[in-house]
Formats: sequence, structure tokens, C-alpha cells
Amino acid sequence: MTALPARHADAAARLRREVCALHAELVRWNLVTWTSGNISARVPGADLMVIKPSGVTYDDLTPESMVVCDLHGTVVEGAHAPSSDTGAHAYVYRAMPEVGAVVHTHSTYATAWAARGEPIPCAITAMADEFGADIPVGPFALIGGDDIGKGIAATLAGHRSPAVLMRGHGVFTVGRDAKAAVKAAVMCEDVARTVHLAREHGPVERLPQHHIDALYDRYQNVYGQRGPRQEEGADS
Repeated sequence: MTALPARHADAAARLRREVCALHAELVRWNLVTWTSGNISARVPGADLMVIKPSGVTYDDLTPESMVVCDLHGTVVEGAHAPSSDTGAHAYVYRAMPEVGAVVHTHSTYATAWAARGEPIPCAITAMADEFGADIPVGPFALIGGDDIGKGIAATLAGHRSPAVLMRGHGVFTVGRDAKAAVKAAVMCEDVARTVHLAREHGPVERLPQHHIDALYDRYQNVYGQRGPRQEEGADS
């Protein structure tokens, strides 16, 4: 274990709190069971990440139990061994500098698509909004090294989707920060379930690409609150 540089200590402490709290969202949205699944976040301005410890139940997670690693998976600070997926997360950060966080789940419906090795077709507007494309399938890889990370990075290269279904394994999502990556994991399971249920009643048609493009652009660039809040008058 190496020492955490003092200039990064505050950022790492903040991310330990944030990453710990967001693991509760995986439980709340039924995306994980027992100790499966994990969240990590890149420490801004450093070749470091904060990640869930290996084999610790969600009820027992605390900010102090989160582990700080470098981007090759070496522990820098923390009393626990890091997640068994640390090598995969670390590779994604090295290969995809725009990524600020990575989430892994075995959520039921999305993992069923992964078991089939089948992309989820972009057949509903909510999917076009969030993913802007089909959710792709990455190659099968064994847990423990960085092969899963290589598959994630290769599959998502040049792809709009922040989610990938790793064949025979489960879901990995990426985001600019941990909250965005968790949201993508929640939405991935939601659309996986919806499209699965739709297919039970017959074929499902993918939305036309020009509609997907328009929906994605609106959601990413127009939807929600944008810019600084305006001053409100008494009769606003």
C-alpha cells in the first residue's frame, strides 16, 4: 500500500461518502443481491479511484470501508481488499478518460439479455432518451483481471450507450460521475424489463434511427433545468 497524496485526500474522502451512499441505490432499485455489484468513481485530477470493498454486505458498507486504488488496481488507502472487479474498472478509466464512474450490476432482466448474448433493441422512447442506441453486448471474459475492462472499452468505443451487457455476466455502466452511472444502471434494467415483456406478446420493432437521434438530442440537450436559476419575483 502506498500513501494517498495529501492534495487528493479531501476529494477522495468526499467520493468515499458519495460512492458509499450510492450503493444503497443499487439495493433500492433491486439491481443487486447479497454482495454482488459495485460502484467506483475517479478521483478528479488524479490517477486514483474509489471502489467498493470485496465481499462486504451492503448493510455493512461505510465511507471508511471504501477503498482508494490507483488506476492499475493497487490499493493506496483502505483497510479492505477492493472489489474483484477492480481491474476491470481501472482499465476503463485508463482507456476512457472521459469516464468519471463505473457501475456493475447483475440486475435480473438486463442480465438475462446478457446471458442470451443479445443486444437490447432501442424500441421505446425512454431508451432513446438515455441510451441513444441499442444497448450493446460485450464479449465474455473471466473475472479478476482487466479482460472485462478491455471488453467494455472496446464495445463502448464510439457508442452512445453508457451501458454494456457483458456476455454471460451482467451489466456495466459508465458516466461522467457516480450518480450518472447509477442512473444508467437503473434505466438499463427498466428498459430491459419493458422490452422483454413486450417481446412475450410478439416481435418488437426498433424505433427509426432519425427518431432515436431526435429523442436523444432533446433529452441530452433540452430536457430538465438548464443554466443558472433565474431570480423569481413575488408573482413568478
